[in-house]
Amino acid sequence: MIIKKLVVGPLENNCYIIADEHTREGFIVDPGDEPDRILDLIHENNFKLKYIICTHAHFDHIAVISDITQEIDTKVVLHRDDLELYRNLKRQAALWGYELDSLPDPDLFVAEGDTLAIGSLKFVILHTPGHSQGGICIYGEGIIITGDTLFAGSVGRTDLYGGDIEKLKISYKRLMSLPEDIKVLPGHGPETTIKKEKVDNFFTYEL
Repeated sequence: MIIKKLVVGPLENNCYIIADEHTREGFIVDPGDEPDRILDLIHENNFKLKYIICTHAHFDHIAVISDITQEIDTKVVLHRDDLELYRNLKRQAALWGYELDSLPDPDLFVAEGDTLAIGSLKFVILHTPGHSQGGICIYGEGIIITGDTLFAGSVGRTDLYGGDIEKLKISYKRLMSLPEDIKVLPGHGPETTIKKEKVDNFFTYEL
């Protein structure tokens, strides 16, 4: 498995590209800014992009989807509960002082337990609301991509539209029940593990 990470934009969003090292088939997670860097990485590595997966639909995770889909034929993947956020990208961005255009409609809605495959690699969708209603994690092959549900030492904020602290507590407990050696790839900041977060994450002691 190939894992590439780009930290993009002023909000330092982690954009990941995951690919099968044999077939080069892969997906992007959360392309939030700097599309030229993302596209260059795809072309340089000869990745065959199957999906763009949105862990959630806050603007800093989805802003440059159009730039990528205009150049590469791929499918945009979203949880339906974040569709309203997704369709209101322009309004979201304006609240933070950014000007963005609307995005193409999602091609595929995923839900709890759905599986996405790239080459021989398989990943399960976990619905983990709290930071947003349609937040998801992408779990498989020894990793979990958590978006803004879980960070190293912290969790996503719940004071934005769609946030819900009680749902986030449930989602957090669920993630902490995963095998401890799972590598966590969050939406911002450094990678971590489930084992480390059980001990070091402040939220463990807030439940």
